[in-house]
Amino acid sequence: MATDLTGRERRKLRIRSKISGKPERPRLSVFRSRGHVYAQVVNDVDGKTLAAASTLSRDLKGTLGEDRKTDAAKKVGALIAKICLEKKIEKVVFDRNGYLYHGRVRALAEAAREAGLEF
Repeated sequence: MATDLTGRERRKLRIRSKISGKPERPRLSVFRSRGHVYAQVVNDVDGKTLAAASTLSRDLKGTLGEDRKTDAAKKVGALIAKICLEKKIEKVVFDRNGYLYHGRVRALAEAAREAGLEF
């Protein structure tokens, strides 16, 4: 049976077969579109989103201005870490969602680490 999966979708399936978010260590999933970046922390056992942040978040509205996309991703990473730490989530499993660890995905991950999130 031939599949019509893109390279990212194949990488995503391969990654997700190995990692999942548990209550003690939820999954930090990243999605990037052409103009925005989204991050959410998910407990896959319960199927619940514990925290979410994106370039469209109220906390970041107006602070992004004319930022480059990587700078905006850094702000999203810092915001998701802040939200997680407020909810007493200190350790997560990073899910790059099939994207290469480069550019906006890397900027978000490094900003979240610098803000105190451990993965």
